[in-house]
Amino acid sequence: MTMHTTGTRAEWLAARLDLLEAEKDLTRRSDELARQRQALPWVRLDKDYRFDTEAGSASLTDLFQGRSQLLVYHFMFGVDYKAGCPSCSMIADGFNGFQVHLASHDVMLWAVSRAPLPKLQAYKQRMGWSFPWASSFGSDFNADFNVWFSEEQQRLGDIEYNYQRGAHAMDAASAPEPVVRFAATCGTDAATYTRDRPGLSAFVLKDGAVYHSYSTYARGLDGLWGSYQWLDRAPLGRNEADIWWRRHDEYGNG
Repeated sequence: MTMHTTGTRAEWLAARLDLLEAEKDLTRRSDELARQRQALPWVRLDKDYRFDTEAGSASLTDLFQGRSQLLVYHFMFGVDYKAGCPSCSMIADGFNGFQVHLASHDVMLWAVSRAPLPKLQAYKQRMGWSFPWASSFGSDFNADFNVWFSEEQQRLGDIEYNYQRGAHAMDAASAPEPVVRFAATCGTDAATYTRDRPGLSAFVLKDGAVYHSYSTYARGLDGLWGSYQWLDRAPLGRNEADIWWRRHDEYGNG
């Protein structure tokens, strides 16, 4: 027997109309947040970041591929990982479908990770992905955009992630149990796993110069996590007491 509130169609409609007003308010506030993001000052980048891609060595400018805007998903795949982060993988499962639409609308989408290109290519083939993925191996790119930290920084708690300093410095002793499990699925330990972090950064190319316009991290990535947008509209919502997701080729046939 259901323990959830039940009612008539008329009662449902009345409650749904109340919810509709709240949804419309959220949409308006979301539109305003988007305007605030786009109003942030641009910061010119003068460092020559280099990346390894399937087409060879590339600069940050090269990643635009003729577009004026570039979105970079900072995919957690450290140098010592054996596989990509399961959470990043779940987010990236949606990239194939919409990156072609972004590219036709003057926006290039790339994933960027620190792992060497051959590791990324092998994992990309395993996952059946076609979106562009570059290696920043040997570059300062991940460190400069606060998605990688050295072992010393981690030990001292001297990291800045999600615009907070020291609050997210996890090591082998402080990492939550789900993080330890995720690390194991990547073939590494929690301390190594958490020195890489997820994020999104946006760039614009104007008059030959590249500018950084926006970055977001942690729960700021929720809007990119397509599965959760669907779950938030399902009858039981996210309905999770523990980490339940895995890479899409690791679910059972049932």
